[in-house]
Amino acid sequence: MSLPTRQPKQSDRDHGGRIDAAVDRYGGKRDDWIDLSTGINPVPYPLTGFAARDWNTLPDEAAQLALSDAARAFWAVPDGAEILAAPGASALIARIPALAPAARVRITKPTYNEHAAAFSANGWQVAADGPAQARVLVNPNNPDGRIWQGSDAEADLAVIDESFCDVTPEASLVHLAAQPGRIVLKSFGKFWGLAGLRLGFAIAAPGTIARLSEMLGPWPVSGPALRVGAAALRDLAWADETRTRLHQDACRLDDIMTSRGARIAGGTDLFRLYAVDDAAAWQDRLARHHIWSRIFPYSQSFLRLGLPPADGWQRLADAV
Repeated sequence: MSLPTRQPKQSDRDHGGRIDAAVDRYGGKRDDWIDLSTGINPVPYPLTGFAARDWNTLPDEAAQLALSDAARAFWAVPDGAEILAAPGASALIARIPALAPAARVRITKPTYNEHAAAFSANGWQVAADGPAQARVLVNPNNPDGRIWQGSDAEADLAVIDESFCDVTPEASLVHLAAQPGRIVLKSFGKFWGLAGLRLGFAIAAPGTIARLSEMLGPWPVSGPALRVGAAALRDLAWADETRTRLHQDACRLDDIMTSRGARIAGGTDLFRLYAVDDAAAWQDRLARHHIWSRIFPYSQSFLRLGLPPADGWQRLADAV
């Protein structure tokens, strides 16, 4: 008996997640599944301290300033750069190509595909190498964890996506953000494990931030997101403890996978990339145990796994 599959929409892009499609194909209930297809911290920052005004009033200027100040301190934003909060880094990625006239953008593959999609939608020619007016660097890169240098950001418009950089803050290129044409993106959902909150940041020169702010419109970030983001970004002890735990768990995941014949191909402490004999077969085997993983249309061997929750380690070890 063949298993039913969800037909992808025309607009579907290659992403992690989409557990609903996995459930349609392999069965079970949504809560039965462990989603390792994304690089989201499985131990999220604790949510406490909400007030009624967080939900039933428009976000006020004081709350927005508190979040901005906390973010500036946490990421050591340089003098001369400003920071803008947005409803997720993806909202910024979609708008950045409109900051400059369409030309040629260099995006080295493999990497996160929303950047190419956004530039293409705005009429840009996307190229993997060669000279270009714009440059996109995902630092560290998704999916292989490559770390970029400041010298790699030479272009009229350079987008530096640091969505996964909070596990390796020493690799950040945020010190470039005050330079004209440099935009550093930060994601809140990955490291703090609250992707559903939809919070991200752009760090750039004042003129660039002013234009992005105008594109987003008023009140782009919800009151609850402002409160949670400000509290989390001030909690340095939680961040330090989390980096230690994530590194230990990444090593534990490597031990499990390499003992089953996988080879480490890269990654970060939030996700690991493995080379296997047949990535589709590995994904299928894991899915039959209701564990969802990430494979890529451009590789038959790459398998990417996020970190399991505390009660998921034995299930993963048994499944592989």
